[in-house]
Amino acid sequence: MNSIILASSSPRRQELFRQLNIPFDVKVAGIDESVEKDITPGTLVETLALRKARAVASEVEGGLVVGSDTVVALCDRVLGKPIDHKDAFRMLDCLQGRSHKVFTGLAVIDAVTGRFVSTYECTIVHFRKAEPGEIEAYVATGEPLDKAGAYGIQGLGAVFVSKIEGCYFNVVGLPVARLVEVLGQFGVSVTGFWEKKYE
Repeated sequence: MNSIILASSSPRRQELFRQLNIPFDVKVAGIDESVEKDITPGTLVETLALRKARAVASEVEGGLVVGSDTVVALCDRVLGKPIDHKDAFRMLDCLQGRSHKVFTGLAVIDAVTGRFVSTYECTIVHFRKAEPGEIEAYVATGEPLDKAGAYGIQGLGAVFVSKIEGCYFNVVGLPVARLVEVLGQFGVSVTGFWEKKYE
């Protein structure tokens, strides 16, 4: 079976791999993240996920490389990771009381053959209107600073989320069901990694 290499330093993505019992190594390569101006959020994350996977695939001798990228889109604005506390506050203030979309791109590439599959997932997230001081208190924790859209649904940021439509794990940073489907296209069955307690 091919080894699996996760082209991401994201602790959330790594935790999801561990949760699924998928054995993996982590290797990250720097990429050029510049893209055309009028690109859609879905195409943006799929493109960047594939670039990340290709960059790592070019540096390893074999295995399946998994790349991923996540952005938040509010109307036509793409929100990546905030640059500082003030930027995080601005993003969260824009998101409160509204719905937005979270796009995560996913790319898997066979480092030997170069064959790849890339796709993206979209989830709609509804935020409630924040009470006075809540956004400031959240930003002060530092949690928003390394997250697209300045919040983590799996952490303290969950207090702002009133409803989601679509894949929860996509909002965390990795669409798990889609990952399982794509790995299956390379002959990898995730259930094969699970410990069997009954035969």
